Amino acid sequence: MAATTIDYQSRIPNNVNLSSDRRLQRALENWLPNYIDWWRTMGPEGFQEDQIYLRTAVSVEKTGWAHFDYVKMPDYRWGIFLNPTEAERKIGFGDHMGKNAWDEVPGEYRNALRRIIVTQADTEPASVEQQRLLGKSCPSLYDLRNLFQVNVEEGRHLWAMVYLLHSYFGRDGREEAEELLQRRSGNPDKPRILNVFNEPIEDWLSFYCFAMFTDRDGKFQLGALAESAFTPLAATTRFMLTEEAHHLFVGQTGVERVIRRSCELMNGDNDADLTRQGAVPLDVIQRYINRWYSLSLDLFGSEVSSNGATFFANSLKGRFQEQRRWEDHVALEDSRVLDVVRGGKMGKEEVPLRNAMNEVLRDEYIADCEKALRSWNQTVNGYGLNFSFTLPNRKFHRHQGEYAGSFFTPEGELIDEAKFEAEQDNWIASDEDRAYVKSLMHQVTEPGKFAHWISPPKRGINGNPIEFEYAKFSGHERA
Repeated sequence: MAATTIDYQSRIPNNVNLSSDRRLQRALENWLPNYIDWWRTMGPEGFQEDQIYLRTAVSVEKTGWAHFDYVKMPDYRWGIFLNPTEAERKIGFGDHMGKNAWDEVPGEYRNALRRIIVTQADTEPASVEQQRLLGKSCPSLYDLRNLFQVNVEEGRHLWAMVYLLHSYFGRDGREEAEELLQRRSGNPDKPRILNVFNEPIEDWLSFYCFAMFTDRDGKFQLGALAESAFTPLAATTRFMLTEEAHHLFVGQTGVERVIRRSCELMNGDNDADLTRQGAVPLDVIQRYINRWYSLSLDLFGSEVSSNGATFFANSLKGRFQEQRRWEDHVALEDSRVLDVVRGGKMGKEEVPLRNAMNEVLRDEYIADCEKALRSWNQTVNGYGLNFSFTLPNRKFHRHQGEYAGSFFTPEGELIDEAKFEAEQDNWIASDEDRAYVKSLMHQVTEPGKFAHWISPPKRGINGNPIEFEYAKFSGHERA
């Protein structure tokens, strides 16, 4: 496809002096048409010509990062923003602690930084691809708009990572940027890099759980990268975190609204048959939680990781909120005791703290997820029901790391494969569960109306009422 001349002031909002960087302009002029082609092909299907009420970042200031207006998604202004950083920024952790932070990529860390950036970048288009058909079964205009807001911001996050690849990694970076548009979620020949981003998302409860649990992994991964000694990466991910908060809001409140509606229909009766009422039983929601939470735990990597140790030692990736939460930023003296499987039995193993950095980050993630579950359980308790949602043990249903290949109950008890196979449909959303939930998915697009299986939100977007027209369709018939 031929290169496109871009109006950098209006088309790509940025604070990286794009209009004066001719080399970067040439790279983006070649990449932009391919990106738009990918968006039209793999982005939200059936809604490309509709006017959606979206938030666009036009600057990093409070008055500029949340501009709301109607826009067609292919015309969305995907910008490039770096959070401002201190002029004499110092490295805050690892072997380089106290030295000047890097404005350019150190040669010895070039491959490691590229790997980190590409892995993060690959998750952004993957989630758009996973969610591309959900608009056809949206439970309301409010939810449809939230889905598309998440989608366009994942697209902007891809732009943020591609900016780094184009600006700091030369030909290798340009080739990696093109590869990001070639891989496909779930494609057996060219899948996305991380397994959970190849999982199908065929119903809205899966989407809410994905936004709640999988996007929450993104919060902690971006937070760890925001500590990086490589200032452009740190500044980019800090701004991405600003937008990531909305994705977590969509997930947490989405699941809560499904729970609330189910509780309303149960009317204080723990034995109520919600399948006869067209709602989602609480035990099915629990199995969805178990599935998406355990899949998301894998994203943190192995419990014992030489890569994690190296990334920390080389000051490439810190801990979440490294400066605020930790006193020792070198982590050479401490260790961590881990549960391990040896010879078919559980045991304990002490490892240097640096080798357990993935587990340290996973700890922070788990604690954050537990807060959300407490909120959901308060909702259930408010309806007088005897039911509590729980997070399964971190060993349960794992496919990466120390516990992959072993089998555990949701409580963390080591069991054999036969027992797991016999019980897994009681623990993880089964094909039958997913087929039932999918059967509830019918599109609702009348302003202010909601599908039967979900409660309305407590408030609308940007001060607008719940009945606001969050999408204006272009005239084609809706289901």
